[in-house]
Amino acid sequence: MRPVSIVGCGYTGLRLADRWLKLGAGVQGFATRDESLREIARGGAVAVPLDLDGAARARNFDGHLIYYAVPPAAHGDGDPRLERFLQSLAGKPWRFIYLGTTGVYGDRAGALVDEEAVPAPSSERARRRLAAETCLRAWADAREVPWCILRIAGIYGPGRLPLERLRRAEPAIVPQEASPGNRIHVDDLVTACIAAGSSARAGRRIYNITDGSEDSATAYLQRVARISGLAAPVLVSRAEARRLLPAASWSFLADSRRVDNRRMLEELGVALAHHDLDEGIRASL
Repeated sequence: MRPVSIVGCGYTGLRLADRWLKLGAGVQGFATRDESLREIARGGAVAVPLDLDGAARARNFDGHLIYYAVPPAAHGDGDPRLERFLQSLAGKPWRFIYLGTTGVYGDRAGALVDEEAVPAPSSERARRRLAAETCLRAWADAREVPWCILRIAGIYGPGRLPLERLRRAEPAIVPQEASPGNRIHVDDLVTACIAAGSSARAGRRIYNITDGSEDSATAYLQRVARISGLAAPVLVSRAEARRLLPAASWSFLADSRRVDNRRMLEELGVALAHHDLDEGIRASL
């Protein structure tokens, strides 16, 4: 079995490493923080320190399946971290999988988007993500390295439910003004990552990774509140929410789109363990 390297081995990467280890693969996880490196080692993978904000040391990834999950820096137009990593990469990887975001589609006024839709990112964060996709594809195509881009919806799971937001009593947008949302349970995301690293069809391909539910952030918060026993959020108009919510919270509510996951289901053969949102929330508590 080919070696697996997970660059940016954090919340999702640790679970991905565990899944590959159980399948018998040799796994190395790259991270910057000491605590992350200790978690990687505790899980049984080889922990490798990596700081992509400085000069990256050359490493041989010949024949490796690489997952890259390092977000771009918070400022700038491109992704210098990815550029540094690619410049330091020696050997020819077997496949390079980039964990990106559905945010590259931008605001579609609630319309359905599939992988053939032309990206139109509306935030600086999403524009950096699209720049990273473009950078990877150019690098990989020039070297005949198969690539795969996973455009991932909002990730939820253990430790990733909006419980603190509910406890802070942050308001939510009234249902009639709330936009559709898209999300994926971390366990199902890992399943999709395994499929993308195993399927012969996944080379030079983009996949939307989402569970197919389209609950707005308001409906999702109401579900979490009901299941966890916390108070439901106070409902306000969209305009009032924009005034009251922190900028980081509002940035995830500004765009409106429904993301098509048929390619993931049909081509990668992903069987979702948490296609029912209530069940996925219960499994995450």
